[in-house]
Amino acid sequence: MTRDRSDEEFFRVVADASESSETLPAPSSLKARIYSALVNRQAEAAPLMSFTELKACGQRLCVFEELVRIAPVGETIKSLNVCRVCHARVLAERMENPPIFWNGCPYVQLKNS
Repeated sequence: MTRDRSDEEFFRVVADASESSETLPAPSSLKARIYSALVNRQAEAAPLMSFTELKACGQRLCVFEELVRIAPVGETIKSLNVCRVCHARVLAERMENPPIFWNGCPYVQLKNS
């Protein structure tokens, strides 16, 4: 019974704080770390779509994903998370306004949102 009461008090405090304070967008570096963690979890659970499939669905690819897509390698390689080795991910996770600008990069999109 004490636990229920403390939960109610906690949620009441959180609700009061959210109503009284101005909501600010999350920092882009936090968004980048969350995005990286989600993609890593997704890759652990099941294979990612290949870059060939993504392109066929109309998804924009970054310059590195496009290079892997046109490379003469198997679809298994084209399903790897190339962002894990990209400097754009490292910059986006550590800087608030990283100097990355190429089209199709999800980290650029996080920076701009």
